[in-house]
Amino acid sequence: MLKYLSVRVKSFGYAWAGLVFLLKSEPHARIHLLATTLVVIAAIALNVTGQDWLWLTLAITLVWTFEALNTAIEHLCDAVSPEHSESVKRAKDLAAGAVLIAAIAAAIIGIAVFIPYIRALI
Repeated sequence: MLKYLSVRVKSFGYAWAGLVFLLKSEPHARIHLLATTLVVIAAIALNVTGQDWLWLTLAITLVWTFEALNTAIEHLCDAVSPEHSESVKRAKDLAAGAVLIAAIAAAIIGIAVFIPYIRALI
């Protein structure tokens, strides 16, 4: 049982190291961190409902997940094919496009959630 727990703790350590690497190496991840922070502050300030927190959490998670996957794909592609490859370029472009789709969806969710709160203030 202790060995099992030790392996699980190490797994979290690897995951944490990946997230730290993501933030240190990717400028877009730092932009996502700023956006996440602003959304959380706005949600707290506007006292959003539990259901709206779920939508905001989903949107934030969507963007972070795709950003991490995009970074992983980019690094894997660079390791497997350091020289230029049209297929690698396409894979990287597609992964970046997935992040863009997630970010647009998150923005739409954020607008849909926050508009009623902002209208109530006016």
